[in-house]
Amino acid sequence: MDRKYYDAIEGNPVVAAVKDMEGLRICCRLEDIKVVFILFGDICSIGEIVSQVKETGRMAMVHVDLIAGLNSKEVAVDFIKKNTQADGIISTKPSLIRRGRELSLCTVLRYFLIDSMALESIRQQQSIVKPDFIEVLPGLMPKVIQKICRTSRTPIIAGGLITDKEAVMGALNAGAIAVSTTHQDVWRM
Repeated sequence: MDRKYYDAIEGNPVVAAVKDMEGLRICCRLEDIKVVFILFGDICSIGEIVSQVKETGRMAMVHVDLIAGLNSKEVAVDFIKKNTQADGIISTKPSLIRRGRELSLCTVLRYFLIDSMALESIRQQQSIVKPDFIEVLPGLMPKVIQKICRTSRTPIIAGGLITDKEAVMGALNAGAIAVSTTHQDVWRM
């Protein structure tokens, strides 16, 4: 992993996850936000969305699975690399994470923790896929986050349902390197 990505996330452990243009405008005005997870857009708009993030000196991470018009094949990652200035990608699909690494993009493998099988999947996938970061959702489970952090060599980001300082502190105290949230009040902490 390029150290600049780790340093950017560790330096400000609140990652702004934006789901619309209004959220993008707000996060780009906040001085403390260094990393933006882009959770919206389509193949016609994603280049401009990423440009707006980059123009403010922030790291732009595109959630490939959520970009309308892209599919779940590796060529979607090639499209992001070739047609945007994105620093990296987020995906729930290991094949897209592998392709992102091949293209020297920062990668975040996102997991939805719904049962013990999901926990086992994290353990198995991290050594095969080798993402730069693992994002676990929901991020409101300090005991589970702590367990993952103990067994993972990959830095953990807690996301989903993070809406207040207590949730942020619970995730960070459990060992997460950062939290991602669409909740704009948390961006201002």
